[in-house]
Amino acid sequence: MQQQNVTWLSHTPTPSPVAAEDGASIAGLAFLRYAHGGERDVMFGDGPFGLASWSLSDPAHPRLTGLVTAKQLALPGDDAAKGFWEGENLQVDQSRKLVFLTRDPRAFGGALQTGQPGIYVIDARDPRHLRLVTFHPAPAGHTSGCIDGCRYLWTGGPFRKTPPSYDGQPAWVTDMRRPDHPVTFPTPVDLGRDDGTTAYVHSTDVDTTGIAWTSGLGGVRGYWTRGAHYDPVAHRVRRASPADPVPYAGGKIISPNDAGYTFDHNSWRPPQRLAGFRRGDLLLVTDEDFGDTCADAGRLLIVSLAGSYHGEGWRSTPQHPFRLKVVADWGPVGSAGLQPNADCSAHWFDPMTGVGDGNIIVQAFYGQGTRFLDISDPRHPRQVGYFIPNGSEAATPAYHDGLVYAAQYSGGIDVLRFTPPKP
Repeated sequence: MQQQNVTWLSHTPTPSPVAAEDGASIAGLAFLRYAHGGERDVMFGDGPFGLASWSLSDPAHPRLTGLVTAKQLALPGDDAAKGFWEGENLQVDQSRKLVFLTRDPRAFGGALQTGQPGIYVIDARDPRHLRLVTFHPAPAGHTSGCIDGCRYLWTGGPFRKTPPSYDGQPAWVTDMRRPDHPVTFPTPVDLGRDDGTTAYVHSTDVDTTGIAWTSGLGGVRGYWTRGAHYDPVAHRVRRASPADPVPYAGGKIISPNDAGYTFDHNSWRPPQRLAGFRRGDLLLVTDEDFGDTCADAGRLLIVSLAGSYHGEGWRSTPQHPFRLKVVADWGPVGSAGLQPNADCSAHWFDPMTGVGDGNIIVQAFYGQGTRFLDISDPRHPRQVGYFIPNGSEAATPAYHDGLVYAAQYSGGIDVLRFTPPKP
């Protein structure tokens, strides 16, 4: 392994990998805190093997405590040996101690058009004995985002031809107030996101103010999901709900690296004021794009929301396009630790709240490992550390209580401690 400003603490292997391609991968990580019982902090991770829980009683050395296997998640007709897929952006309900696994139609060997997408609800009140509550079929499945404290989920997935009334795959809203009996609303949200055409919503990420940001083909758009707000599209004040959100800001983004294709994988709106910009005026966005070379690959984009607060992103058309301004972008080319491979696209990232001045994020870049970036000057983000695992690729990092848990494709989880460089 290679590293800079990072101390490697331990490696946690993937439990019981299935006999499938990338069977040892971990796609998502999340954490729950318990007030009573034998554990306090518990980490959850999912992948082709299913869902696992690890005790963090010793945070540097996670200890496997619970497991829901791929076989237990398999539906009638599934090939359990081909594994669960994919469960990115793993979601947990802290209050009710629930874990939500989003099933892609390609899970267990299924086909994109004919496979069964949906949501598994897992009871994690006792993390040592995880219990499958139900599987809820849904029109989409790849990622879900918790809305209103996980009482609702917004679920997105890759483009399917069903239902035929939509050009692409929008975000589907599921009422999870009764986790044993979820209900998906018949009408999705975030339609017309790509210059008036409905397109693939990949991820929904909620910021500290409660605004839900949908990322995918056609950019990133933010919505109020509760409270009374001015709707810049309807030109009136109205009450927002998870099934009928009020537009806030956002729009289409053109990557400086590839003007013909921008797939916005996920996003985060920093709550702090960053140099030269108003508080809340910036978005960090993963542009996922697999180029022929590292220089052509998708990058981290820092985007300004200025000019998008009056519904411009909802009125954009090919004839009259609206575009968000890219303030800066970052990729590993030209930075320390560059690896001799072209699998360099940006992927999931996590803010490291409380580290240094609070302006550091940790981000996976596939074959380029896990990178630590300082965004204090949003126009000039810079690398301040990296970790390259042996024989694997970075999938997603999660920052929790001072440590980074770096999930790897085909490689389990590496526990890292990052030390910011001295100014």
